Amino acid sequence: MRVKCVLCDKIDKLDDQLPLAKRLRNRPIHTYMCESCNERIKEKTEARKETGSFQVAFEKKEESDWF
Repeated sequence: MRVKCVLCDKIDKLDDQLPLAKRLRNRPIHTYMCESCNERIKEKTEARKETGSFQVAFEKKEESDWF
């Protein structure tokens, strides 16, 4: 399966039997990001977390014992 990175437009080839290939084929909302773009975003996100200016969009809610 040929896939294209959404950020850098690099074209990669995935094995048809990989779970990622099946996910992309069956759910069009999922997008592919190449490994270099994924690593770059990961490093920048971790650097922002260390500065303290990173805000999580969805906070984990604590489970209450009220049930």
